[in-house]
Amino acid sequence: MDTDFAFRDILDQARISAQAGRSADVSERVFLVTGAAQGFGYGIAQAFAAMGAKVALADMNKKGVKDAASIFAKQFQTDCMGIEADVSDEDSVRDMTLSAVKHFGGLDVLVSCAGILKAGGLDELTKEDFERVNAVNYTGFFLCAKYASEVMKAQRIFDPARLHDIIEINSKSGLEGSKANFAYAGSKFGGIGLTQSFALELAPFGIKVNAICPGNLLDGPLWSDPERGLFKQYLDAGKVAGAKTTADVRAYYEAKVPLGRGCRVDDVVRAVKYVIEQEYETGQALPVTGGQVMLR
Repeated sequence: MDTDFAFRDILDQARISAQAGRSADVSERVFLVTGAAQGFGYGIAQAFAAMGAKVALADMNKKGVKDAASIFAKQFQTDCMGIEADVSDEDSVRDMTLSAVKHFGGLDVLVSCAGILKAGGLDELTKEDFERVNAVNYTGFFLCAKYASEVMKAQRIFDPARLHDIIEINSKSGLEGSKANFAYAGSKFGGIGLTQSFALELAPFGIKVNAICPGNLLDGPLWSDPERGLFKQYLDAGKVAGAKTTADVRAYYEAKVPLGRGCRVDDVVRAVKYVIEQEYETGQALPVTGGQVMLR
């Protein structure tokens, strides 16, 4: 692997980007969204493409992410590209970042959304399951932030007033423990530690680093897939006492939310837009939970 991350190439691309004089408006920004073939990642990529942003969508699902990019490009008349990438693999993350930078001439916003969940208690979850969840959710965020920040630092040289954003789509499970779901919760708690640490390290370069902590996307495939979704996993794991069906599990989780419903993609898009547009906050974990988790 090229240990300097092809830095000369990045500087060349950053110089082109700076000389082009792109404005700070969302419509002129370049986004890289991981986990973009479905769920929150898909919805975030779609929403910012609709605003006119240039969007690189990345996912292990090559067909899904390329199809999504093609649809968004045609629907919103903006430049989108799909990239096959495994965020747990360093070479793949490096290549993903370089592909986006070479295509668009820069990178303004990283939305690290790729994630997996494997529910189970201490007596059920294997070491392999535990390590895989952490490889994607924790190590994957580290790798994406590592390479995206190199691009952003290079751009800052040519445009010292410009701000950039690294955003982790975390979870309410990063704010409080989760019964029979320790691998996921632990990886998300770790993600907030990375967010705060990266924010301190990257602030001198004009890079804001924040986490969005959504509540449960009950209508998304992570929850509702009939074979692998969380309703099924939690029912099988006995996470909800007395639940006989997946409908019982859903009702239990809806009842835990003061505003009475699961989180929606639009709720998270508004939060992402907020942390990009504000210029005086970094290192934060922003709950989007309908009141289910309240910061103290």
